[in-house]
Formats: sequence, C-alpha cells, structure tokens
Amino acid sequence: MDIAAFCKESRVLVIAGKGGVGKTTVAAALARMAADHGLSVLVVELEGKSGISAAFGRRGYLGYDESVLYRGAPGAGTGGAVRGRRLTPDDALLEYLADHGLKRVSKRLVRSGVVDVVATAIPGIRDVLVLGKIKQLEQGRVADLVIVDAPATGHAMTFLTSASGLLDAARSGPVRAQAADVVEMLSDHSRCRVMLVTLPEEMPVSETVEAAYQLEDRVGVQLGPVVVNACDEAPGDLGASAAVAAAEVGVALTGTQVDALEAARAFRRNRLELQTEQIGRLGRELPLPQLRAPRISSPSIGPDELAHLSDALAAAVGGLTSEAATR
Repeated sequence: MDIAAFCKESRVLVIAGKGGVGKTTVAAALARMAADHGLSVLVVELEGKSGISAAFGRRGYLGYDESVLYRGAPGAGTGGAVRGRRLTPDDALLEYLADHGLKRVSKRLVRSGVVDVVATAIPGIRDVLVLGKIKQLEQGRVADLVIVDAPATGHAMTFLTSASGLLDAARSGPVRAQAADVVEMLSDHSRCRVMLVTLPEEMPVSETVEAAYQLEDRVGVQLGPVVVNACDEAPGDLGASAAVAAAEVGVALTGTQVDALEAARAFRRNRLELQTEQIGRLGRELPLPQLRAPRISSPSIGPDELAHLSDALAAAVGGLTSEAATR
C-alpha cells in the first residue's frame, strides 16, 4: 500500500497500548515515516514524558508551544516534517476560556485550582477538554496528520470514552456541546483512528484484544493495524548444534563452551516459538492487519534507532493491501 495514502486515511491517529510496550516510540516512528513521505505531522504528547523528544535527538520535554522535531528525508516532497507539543487539561482549559471571552481571568482561574474543582464535579471533563483541543487541531488542519501519544491502555479507555459518558450525563450547555463534537470526531473514520501497540507476549496480547473490542463497542472508533513491537528476527539455522557449527568454521570449543552455546540456542529457539504462537493468537482473536517492528537492542531510542524502526514500519505498511489497511 502507498505509505502516504495510509497516513492520510484519517487526520488523527491515536496510538495506545499497555505501559511498557513502546507506544511512544512507535508514535515517533510513525511520525517520522509520514514525514519521510511528504506529510506534515504534529505529535501531541499527553503524559509529560521525554520519550518523543529523545527519539528525535532533542533534550528535555515538549512544551505547550510547538517545536520542530524532524525534517523529512531529502526527496520526500515539500512539507515533510514532524512538530511536537504537549497538551494538558490546564492548557486546554486556558484556551477554552480565552475563546469564550474569559482570557483576562483564565490564568487566575487555573492557578486557583478550578480544574480540580470542576473535575470533581464533572467526571471526565479533563479528558474532554484535551480531546476538544485535539478536535480543534484536526478541524484547523494544522497538519496533514495529528498523532496522539495516548495514555497507557487503562487510562486510554477512560480517555476515549469520557466524551460519550458526558454526552449521556449532560442534557445541555457548552460541556455537552464539546462532548458531542468529540464523539462525532471519534466515530468518523476519516477523521480519527486508533492504532494499538503490543508485544508478542501473552499478557500484552490478551490486553490488546480486550482493549480493541471495548474500543469498538464503547467508542465506535475505527481500529487501524495492530503494531507488534519488539519482534525478534530469526537468525540462521537454529537447528544446527553449536559443536557442528563450530566444526564447520574450524573453531575448537571446550565442552563448557558447547554447553553454554547450546543453552543459548535452546533459549532463543523457545523465545521465537513463543513469539510465533502469540502473534498467531493475536491474528486469530483480533482480525486486524499487523505491522511488525523489530526489537531494538539499544538501551535507549535515539535518531538512529528511530530511523531503523521507521523504515521497518514503512516496509510493513508497504506490504499491506488497501482493503486490509481499512478493515
């Protein structure tokens, strides 16, 4: 499938997954992939972590104001770039109040803790304020693609269902109108999709399957392909014994060395078998296309590692059919 077309299937792409599966890294890699194919991308970070900045080789945290993180690869076409910003409920409330004629008192209200008071009185309002700002960014066409690095799966479910909950609870007024606009965006497949990230392991796969069906049932959002992160690539022939392999290249090994290599070979083979089993189970229980990203052995993700992941995801997207990508 054409990569630019894949990235343009919806204007907002929400990346969600269990904590520790690498969703922030995947969000950054997808952003770079889109930029390398000529798209302008805005990455919205919600949890105040430095993973997005670090992946692009930048220090510190993203701020409320946009900053350029990456320029698209040469020859990718005009406009290919990644910008990033952080968005919090306080930020969203400040803008909301300013847009409704309360700019002079908005900062004082936020400093006084009004968000906490309102959040206690109206459960879900924090998430709706943030989603309302994301909706505003989407409608304002600030980028070809807005990628949202969502909270971990548990909070992500609450985050994405907050608007429909408020819609049921509020009968009228600006809060209900905001919630209605958010629900409309989330349920419009041309405007928003969710991509889940998992590891090829039993617990993350189980949680991903459960989250997928809950999102479809409770939010009505369209799910994109599932990203299976940190996949081990099968080396050469794992069936050959260490002693035979050493003899073939003329290397003499002691008995202890042969035993250690045999144990490592058995461990690697078992790991690959478990990985294959879980990827197969994911496909059976959740009939969505899969994008597989390789395991990165580096202790941290920087520009070089991000480029490798971005290229791997681009190759995986390129192997999709148009029908599979929109399923």
